Amino acid sequence: MLLRPPGVYRAEGDSRLLIDVMCQGDFVDGRHVLDIGTGSGALAVAAARAGAASVTAVDLSMRSVIATWLNSRLHGAPVSVHRGDLFAPVAGRRFGLVVANPPYVPAPTAVLPRHRKARCWDAGPDGRALLDRICAGVPDVLAPDGHVLIVHSAVCDADATVEALQRAGLSSGLLARATVPFGPVMRSRAALLESRGLIHPGQRFEELVVVGARHA
Repeated sequence: MLLRPPGVYRAEGDSRLLIDVMCQGDFVDGRHVLDIGTGSGALAVAAARAGAASVTAVDLSMRSVIATWLNSRLHGAPVSVHRGDLFAPVAGRRFGLVVANPPYVPAPTAVLPRHRKARCWDAGPDGRALLDRICAGVPDVLAPDGHVLIVHSAVCDADATVEALQRAGLSSGLLARATVPFGPVMRSRAALLESRGLIHPGQRFEELVVVGARHA
């Protein structure tokens, strides 16, 4: 069980799917791991407990940084936690595994919230505001034999993530899928998503995907 102060993302099915892929695929053991957009630290704690050589977690939210620090200590999982924008706090370092469960829910506007709970999920009109930045920047922090694992909803286009990573010079593909009912945020935006053609009329489920990549 992880502490989750108000305004910090609660680990849900997307986090569990990524943890399953991360641990069952032998991506973690003995590697230096970077968790981007750590939230409550669910991925970081799981990586530390799965045998990572070291775990570094980054989040822009001070509440998330504090929550991750507390959760890692409570679970006896050594994690170095930094506050900052995506890869900026770890510039110049390389990691054997980079994991990310970023905000990916399509939002009414392109303006990303900074001080509201919605910053845990809002990601611009198509849900790709953070995804595309991660895909473009991750090669700069990835070790030559390293791997990237990113989880998000297929509503914001799994193929676009694969292609973005390939444009960044990585070999990329889809590693896992899971279909889940819409949560409260997606339900509240169903009409918006339908109007943009992101879901079918009446659709109230989404497919979660884990995209993996490595140096070509």
